Amino acid sequence: MLLRSCPDARNRVTEGINTLNGFVIPHNSTYLTTRGTVLQTCLPDKINRPPGTAWLLSPLMTNMQAPPRMTRLTFHGPLSEARAARIVDRLARTRPASVLDIGCGWGELMLRILESIPGAIGTGIDLDEHDLARGRDNAQARGLAEHVSFVRESATGTARGPADLVLCVGASQALSGAEPPRHIAAALKVLRNLVTPGGRVLFGDGFWERPPAPAELAAMWPGTSAAEFTDLAGLVDLAVDAGFRPEWIETASPEEWDDFESGYQADIQEWLATHDDPAVRAKADEHRSHWLRGYRGVMGLAYLTLIPAATSISPS
Repeated sequence: MLLRSCPDARNRVTEGINTLNGFVIPHNSTYLTTRGTVLQTCLPDKINRPPGTAWLLSPLMTNMQAPPRMTRLTFHGPLSEARAARIVDRLARTRPASVLDIGCGWGELMLRILESIPGAIGTGIDLDEHDLARGRDNAQARGLAEHVSFVRESATGTARGPADLVLCVGASQALSGAEPPRHIAAALKVLRNLVTPGGRVLFGDGFWERPPAPAELAAMWPGTSAAEFTDLAGLVDLAVDAGFRPEWIETASPEEWDDFESGYQADIQEWLATHDDPAVRAKADEHRSHWLRGYRGVMGLAYLTLIPAATSISPS
C-alpha cells in the first residue's frame, strides 16, 4: 500500500514509515493512495461521516455514507483482554504517577492503567483527531477526564516527559526520522530519555517469527525487505543496547493476530456487502492478501516491559 503524509497533520504512523507500518498504516493511515490518487479521510464536509468512522474514502463515496472505522476493536493492535490485564497489573506494580502514551490512538491501555492507579495522570499524543476524540469520550464515560489528556501533536522531538511509565506500542516510527531498520534503535534511545529512573517502558514492535520466504516478502506491502526486522532476540538486544533491562518479554499470539485483523476489517467487509465501491473493495482485498499471503505467521509483535538501567553500575 502506498502512502502519502498529510500536508498539515501527518498521522503518527506516517512520520517515518517502517515495515511494521505495512500492517500498522492500513489500520491507522489518514491518507491512503489508490492508483496514484491521494484519498483523504478527513473531509467531513464532503462525506456524511460521523466523527472517527471513516476507514477509506474513494471518489465514489462523495455522496454516500462512508464505512465505519474500527468499531469492532477494543485495542489498536493484536492484544487480548487476558494479556492486557496482565500487562496492566505488571505496569501498575510500581505505582507510576505519570503515564505518557506515544501514538496513543484512543488510548485504551493507558485508560485501564489509570483506572488501576487512583491519582495517576496520563497524556496521550497522536495525530489522528478521530482516535483522540474516541479516547476523550471513553475517558469521560469512565470518570477519568480529569486525569488524562489526549493531545493532537507530533511525537518527534517531543518535550513531554520524563514520565514514570511510557507506552510506545507500534509507534516507534513516530519518535525519529530514522529509516528502517535503524528506526527501532533510534526510538529506543529517545524512550530512554523519556522515562524517569526506576520507571517502565512498554515497547511494542515487530520482529520476524522466522525468516520470510521470497514469495511471502513479495506478498507483503511494496518494498518489504528481510533486513527491515530482526528476530525477537535481536529486538531485545536493541533495547539492551539503548540502556534498558528487559523485565518481561512476550509476543502476540496467532489468535490475537487473527482477532485483530478480522476485527479491523469486519466493519468494512460488512459495509461492502451492501455497497458497491470498487476502490474500497480493492483496498480491502489488497490488505487481506498482504495479511494472509504475506505476514500472517511470519511477522510477530513483541511487547517488551523495559526498565531503564542505571547509567553507571559498579562491577560486581
